[in-house]
Amino acid sequence: MPKNSIKTNTSQSFIDLFAGCGGFSVGLGRAEWKGIFAIEKDSMAFKTFKHNLLDGAFQHYSWPQWLPKEATTVQSLLKNYSEELESLRGRVDLLAGGPPCQGFSIAGQRNSRDPRNKLSQHYVKVVSLVRPKLLIIENVRGFNSVFSRCSSSSSKVPYSSVVKKKLEDIGYTVFQNYVHCERFGVAQLRTRFIMIGVLNEIFFQKEQSPFDLLEETRKSFLDTKGLPDRPVTVEEAINDLETCCRGAKLIMHSGSEKHCFKQLDYKVPETLNAYQSAMRRGLNGQIPNSLRLAKHRPSTVSRFKMIQDICSNGGKLSKSDREALGIKKQVLNVLDANKASNTLTTLPDDLLHYSEPRILTVRESARIQSFPDNFAFKGKYSTGGHLRAKECPRYTQVGNAIPPLLAEALGVVLKDYLIDEKV
Repeated sequence: MPKNSIKTNTSQSFIDLFAGCGGFSVGLGRAEWKGIFAIEKDSMAFKTFKHNLLDGAFQHYSWPQWLPKEATTVQSLLKNYSEELESLRGRVDLLAGGPPCQGFSIAGQRNSRDPRNKLSQHYVKVVSLVRPKLLIIENVRGFNSVFSRCSSSSSKVPYSSVVKKKLEDIGYTVFQNYVHCERFGVAQLRTRFIMIGVLNEIFFQKEQSPFDLLEETRKSFLDTKGLPDRPVTVEEAINDLETCCRGAKLIMHSGSEKHCFKQLDYKVPETLNAYQSAMRRGLNGQIPNSLRLAKHRPSTVSRFKMIQDICSNGGKLSKSDREALGIKKQVLNVLDANKASNTLTTLPDDLLHYSEPRILTVRESARIQSFPDNFAFKGKYSTGGHLRAKECPRYTQVGNAIPPLLAEALGVVLKDYLIDEKV
């Protein structure tokens, strides 16, 4: 028998695989799900996860004694704790996860041979051992697209179809669709591919697609948050964090003279809009973390001002504009204050602020992703070069995360599948 088996008699229990800094877990927790454990391989991302979801304001995990509270991989979980996983069979309501998407991303190099593409197979293996009642996989749109440049026969179908077939073979009815995050209160044009699996016995009782239910409940979900039934604009999301407005002041960040940074000395404005109020709920007058500003050179600031003049209403530079400015970077967008943000990536210099000649702070990015202000990020701010593929600093943690508001909306819908069900 496995040692220290965990009790999971609490309703709506879940496991979070490829948890990142915890966007999925924050949303599910707010939808009143209870976590059992989570798996994240990067030490910086797990440090953020642990600070908030195991030790902090968002704590709702029971965590088994047999699993250390530290960064680890799904492969290690399967190798070292398969017996413990099998002991949870039939006792877990939901297995959530967003396997790394870099190999599928249309915004990236889209490499069919990226080894990270295969991590969803480990997800399926955990499903086969645990047999959760429900499962959900979140990924980029490219997860459901064919690798058109690859001649391999195995790459002539979307990778999502391979995963779906494996899940159907082990007893799940699988639904899939694209979900637009901005329709669920997130201040960002971010389309995600969602796959939801329902244990066959449960679906035969429900006889309704979870995506139909998601659409039916969308408006009421926004109403409970006090959010409008339209995309939240980026200005609505972050204008209280501007450096030159609403009384915000710049102070010097601690550190040596060489490495010092400026950061916002945040002052709560007299009025907050609905989105800002929703993000600040639970902060209790405290100042959110990750307000540090990037240290741009004067020449960089001047270039940013020129780019903002060219892209005065948002958008991106044309090829001729990039050549005239001597910019080799392919992706560089200026935010439009009156529209939802462009999709956040893991590279902070992909987006420029709509009115200030700078990139966004981590906190501004987190706001756009719908992370609450009392969610604190840990680890270094950014990284570069070859370390980008190995480390997960704060900007990367935010860019990789599923927006908590979307995760919460999904959590509300999935709970409906467990009401009065008897398996």
